[in-house]
Amino acid sequence: MDSQQLNKLKQDENGLLTYEYIANNIYNGVEDVMDELIDNMIAVDKTGQFVVSTARYLNAIDKDKFAPHIDRLIKAAIVADRERSYLPDLAASIWGNDYKEKASQLSAIDDNFRRIYKRLYPIGI
Repeated sequence: MDSQQLNKLKQDENGLLTYEYIANNIYNGVEDVMDELIDNMIAVDKTGQFVVSTARYLNAIDKDKFAPHIDRLIKAAIVADRERSYLPDLAASIWGNDYKEKASQLSAIDDNFRRIYKRLYPIGI
């Protein structure tokens, strides 16, 4: 990625361009600039829509390889998605469709899960 491409992505209004860049270049050296791309995504996506989409995508591609990036995206999604529009899909994608049944166990071992679950179900487990 050259500086011109990065500058173009910094003009991204909502994260869609950055998401598309990651998706279209996942096997073409995007890993070398993933930190910058994630920084940009977090800065421009005010609703969490593309932050969540990117976390889900990276998790599906290789959750171990992209674990640090997924973690950052999940943390950003918790902050950005105040309307709780995207967090349920994120939880299901990352922790499985049965995440509600495993909520006690997951909350004990994963702070991101605990924070998302608390946001989705404020009454508790």
